[in-house]
Amino acid sequence: MLLKITNGLQVLLLTALSQQPETLVDFLVVGGGVVGLAIAQRLTKAYPKKLTCLVERHSRNGEETSSRNSEVIHSGLYYPPDSLKTRLCLRGRDLLYAHCKSHDIPHKQTGKLVVARRDQVDYIQKLYHKSKGFQSSSYFRQIDPSSKVVLPTELISGHEARQMEPELSEDIVAALWCPKTGILDSHTFMQSLEKDISESGSGEIVQGTTVVRIDKHDKPATTRHSPSEVVRECGWVVQLSSNGTNDAVFARTLINASGLSSPLVLNSILDPEHRLPMFFARGSYASYHGPGIANIKHLIYPCPHTGPNAHAFESLGTHLTLDLQGKVRFGPDIEWMDPSQDILDGDESDVDFWTRHLTPDESRMVQMHKAVTEYLPNVIPGGFRPDYVGIRPKLIPPDGGFQDFVVRIDHCTPEAARDRVNPMISLLGIESPGLTSSLAIAEEVVDKYVVAFGNQV
Repeated sequence: MLLKITNGLQVLLLTALSQQPETLVDFLVVGGGVVGLAIAQRLTKAYPKKLTCLVERHSRNGEETSSRNSEVIHSGLYYPPDSLKTRLCLRGRDLLYAHCKSHDIPHKQTGKLVVARRDQVDYIQKLYHKSKGFQSSSYFRQIDPSSKVVLPTELISGHEARQMEPELSEDIVAALWCPKTGILDSHTFMQSLEKDISESGSGEIVQGTTVVRIDKHDKPATTRHSPSEVVRECGWVVQLSSNGTNDAVFARTLINASGLSSPLVLNSILDPEHRLPMFFARGSYASYHGPGIANIKHLIYPCPHTGPNAHAFESLGTHLTLDLQGKVRFGPDIEWMDPSQDILDGDESDVDFWTRHLTPDESRMVQMHKAVTEYLPNVIPGGFRPDYVGIRPKLIPPDGGFQDFVVRIDHCTPEAARDRVNPMISLLGIESPGLTSSLAIAEEVVDKYVVAFGNQV
């Protein structure tokens, strides 16, 4: 399950020949998923006189994790109160609802039930008390000063839950009602960010372009667009490849938001002993057509199997979500992957090894049906159909406990670190609730880290 740092995947970004940069940009964002798009959009708004360029290796944005998830607007319930995941999810939730309204993005605040059997009541009670504790935090009150409740929740009985969702099992004795949870059209959301960037006048999106090498830069260089301009500042020379053509860009600030490849991009500038291991988990989704889901109107989440842990750190369980047309789907489950086997079986420089694991597996339907019947007893095995698969970037192995979002800062020289200029900012381990948190992650990166490192409008 560990992608060894010595294999070809880690070396790939180090093998391309270095070129002199021919283009200069103020901000280069690597990765056109929802987080990269949100960051680039915020940069164009905050720095309209500076050039922001986003490069995406696929022919379309959002082809990886951003388009293979539940499309849920999470309420911010599950993670430790002092974590980035909680803070950015709560802030991102409100920013996302506001963005959906202002940009006419299809969405719906459905609400969510976290349902519990008798032996699980303690779990939802702890979630409830945690949500109420947010009110005593000055930070969380600042997220939405107009709201009296940062994270509204209500403990209800099993009978009350069945009044809301009559198909629920009689074994469900209690539930936690979370009205702030919702769903959205993630593709329309990403298109709105693309449109904002493209129409900004200071932003550019370049697709079908792969980063093949990154070098720390601290020597004179001229640029193709301004041959008389000599760059003598610390920054990053990024070698790009597109349709067999190579180019080099000098970026004053480099933002690594490449999702599944973020550790790989970061590792390319690190000494071998300091490189990060990479882990991946596969999540399968199923569509459902059949009995046992009549008139479902809310998202339904079981209590996760947390074992010795107090939180749902690895997976929230096989839950029920709805799309905007009211169709039911279940998932994701969790299945840890072993990339090293792909390296042995195929081309060791294939950074897209995970794409060979995107075919839905019929055999997963048996386990999924068993998990769902714990709270919806009348669903039938024949109603489950494999739908799609998503891959989650992980920074820790199975049973590793809680792993927060990571925002890491690197510099090209000790002097640049001292003077706090021109960083490389890496976003690592951005899995769920990454979609919900995306606008808040962008706010955090741009308003806190980019500003802190010497950028002015």
